[in-house]
Amino acid sequence: MTKRITLLPILLFLISNLVLGQAPKKWASNDIHEAIKKLNFLGSALYVAAHPDDENTRLISYLANHKKAEIAYISLTRGDGGQNLVGPEIEELLGVIRTQELLAARRTDGGRQFFSRANDFGFSKHPDETFRIWSRDEVMSDLILAIRRWQPDVIINRFDHRSPGRTHGHHTASAVLSVEAFDMAANPAVYPEQLSMVQPWQAQRLFFNTSWWFYGSREKFEQADKSTMVNVDIGVYYPGKGKSNTEISAEASSMHKSQGFGSLGRRGTEMEYMELLKGDMPLDKGDIFAGINTTWSRVAGGAPIGELMATIGQNFKHDQPSASVPDLLRAYRMIKALPDGYWRNVKLAETEEVIRACLGLFAETLAQDFSATPGESVELALEAINRSPVPVTLQKISYLPLGIDTSLQWPMLENKKFEYKKKVTLPADFAYSNSYWLNIPWQTGMYRVEDQNLRGLPETPRALKIRFDLLVDGEPLSVETAVVHKREDPVKGEVYRPFEITPPVFTNLAEKVYVFADKAPQTVKVLVKAGASNVSGKLVLQTPPNWKVSPAQADFALKIKGEEMTLQFTVTPPAGESDGQVVPVATVNGKSYSQEVVLINYDHIPTQTVLRESAARLVKIDLKKAGNRIGYVMGAGDQIPASLRQIGYDVTILEDRDITPEQLRKFDAIILGVRAYNTVDRLKFQQAKLLEYAHNGGTLIVQYNTNSDMVLPEAEMAPYPLKISRDRVTVEEAEVRFLKPTHPVLNFPNKITAKDFEGWVQERGLYFPNEWDKNYEAILSCNDPGEPARDGGLLVAKYGQGYYIYTGYSWFRELPSGVPGAFRIFANLISIGKKGS
Repeated sequence: MTKRITLLPILLFLISNLVLGQAPKKWASNDIHEAIKKLNFLGSALYVAAHPDDENTRLISYLANHKKAEIAYISLTRGDGGQNLVGPEIEELLGVIRTQELLAARRTDGGRQFFSRANDFGFSKHPDETFRIWSRDEVMSDLILAIRRWQPDVIINRFDHRSPGRTHGHHTASAVLSVEAFDMAANPAVYPEQLSMVQPWQAQRLFFNTSWWFYGSREKFEQADKSTMVNVDIGVYYPGKGKSNTEISAEASSMHKSQGFGSLGRRGTEMEYMELLKGDMPLDKGDIFAGINTTWSRVAGGAPIGELMATIGQNFKHDQPSASVPDLLRAYRMIKALPDGYWRNVKLAETEEVIRACLGLFAETLAQDFSATPGESVELALEAINRSPVPVTLQKISYLPLGIDTSLQWPMLENKKFEYKKKVTLPADFAYSNSYWLNIPWQTGMYRVEDQNLRGLPETPRALKIRFDLLVDGEPLSVETAVVHKREDPVKGEVYRPFEITPPVFTNLAEKVYVFADKAPQTVKVLVKAGASNVSGKLVLQTPPNWKVSPAQADFALKIKGEEMTLQFTVTPPAGESDGQVVPVATVNGKSYSQEVVLINYDHIPTQTVLRESAARLVKIDLKKAGNRIGYVMGAGDQIPASLRQIGYDVTILEDRDITPEQLRKFDAIILGVRAYNTVDRLKFQQAKLLEYAHNGGTLIVQYNTNSDMVLPEAEMAPYPLKISRDRVTVEEAEVRFLKPTHPVLNFPNKITAKDFEGWVQERGLYFPNEWDKNYEAILSCNDPGEPARDGGLLVAKYGQGYYIYTGYSWFRELPSGVPGAFRIFANLISIGKKGS
């Protein structure tokens, strides 16, 4: 039992940090030398926060590269609740992107990555609100599992547990949980179900990674009592890398591209401070590990290994790394002979990796295509090469988990490539590849993950792997590779992609919401896509009983894998208001399939193939509108144009060439997408034309922006002065009061009532103006519990012959979610210029 308890978390850790679907790491001599030094440091730390981008990459890089510590970051969420600056994906798909961006950041700064099952449901003002939506018990369980799995000597909180309400509720909640988990993780009575895979663990110190920000100003921080703080200079320079630590940190932060976290590299001394919360204060206040045994002597019988590792590091030859292999093999045997335990297994795996790097060993398994279906045959091309003079024999190749082995006894002579092809048949019950946390329907706040072994891992471990069993100078070693697909791109060169197991057919609906503003039927299009060759069957739409579908079913036949065809159905709504779902179900060879495939493809992360149950919301609403032609300037992660088309608007996406007085006057309203003044640089050149359009009788609607990093001065954003604040109303059920109940936007062409604010998702609104000119009329008021009224969420000003509207309400969430009242109100905003015309 002991062996199972200690080995499993290490194997999971190694699997969770494989570079899936990307080129194998290519080790330079300096990388190998630094890794050898790390073999002689037995200390670990866990950094705790709430979101992607919360982590302090400066400190993570310092601990990984300077101290040579095992350092991991646990982000309690995957960042599902924010905006996307690189594409249209939001919510769980944005979480997939940000997961990969975190992994890219860790590959850059040298850390590792974990998560909990919590999802990011949007901004929260207080941890009490956060814990009402998260399952506190489940998130605590995941945090304690990470502590027990990682066994950190030191835990570092990014946020202060003593300041609820001062920052994001998720932030404070992460710190509150960490403070409690510090002691709870050592108690075997706490989450005893975990003890089949991990052991109780007591970290020695808990720190809060503080800074001047938490004190309100640099001056106050300078005056603060620092007697309980450790401070380290993280601006160190690494000659072997040609970079300062802060430059590496900036590169890591810049991986958070969907959040716009590109960062300039800095050089020079830079201090980080950590306030001790629990445990003993280090005597050396420049080292969080001071007084903790981080040498091999912490492991029974390990001291000689430390001496040997020091010698290996001292004797390392940068022009001949393979010269270190004999001594590394000796160290490897000594580590393997130790009693089973955490550090024994961590360093055994790391030593294997260093030996392979010293050999210049390259091993890869490629599939001809990037996907296959269960039961399908797959042609695999294997390659392995030993680029050193060290004697290596390739003894066996194992195809996991297929139970197939190929015995070889092939001598891997220096720089002589081994190539081999093998066709294997996948089991008929092979599980589909997917982001494991999306496999089971979830609720706001928490993902459902039944398999405890998967909880906390950044990615789903790949099922199909190849193990190369080697004999290196008489010592057996092995290397596992996930099967990948590789192609030659004429521009990018080598392009890797993860190898996926998928269904034979996908049923993608063209829209996620179908809004019916009247009794007229709509066409519902289903893109049927083949995941295998020669797929044929029938497709039906499942709808609520009071909705009509024609035809009842449609046939499809797809000969080539990847082939697509679009099937169209006419859906007629009931007479009254109604809300339900439409689900496309394909039947192939007697089996039903109802999953859609979503491809996420950006250059900075591996291609992600996401499978989800294919469904769309059907909403029949009572809606009137005046005006039809909309000009739209796209914002960040913006899906509103598609939503407006759902209710019959003719929407044109405006480019530079379209923003002329002649073109603009064709539109009944011009709408600027969310954060347009933060993300669309060309607006600083077009602003005068947009205001002129409003002045000449048009309606200009501006959705929320932040008050930092604007492409033009805030004073130029609107025709009359207004100031954007950070005020937001996060409780989506917050009462909305009508300040101007007779105003046209509340009465024409739809009569707006309190019912129209029911069923909102995630929040009421954000970044409301808190100061505005008398020419604006504040229409609505709302607030979170215990806070003053926020009246700046919808400001309407008559400007010349037209209207200027600024709104911070979260239309970008409500319209794509099919919230009926949001459509009615937004239609009124568009229609205001038609009142009386």
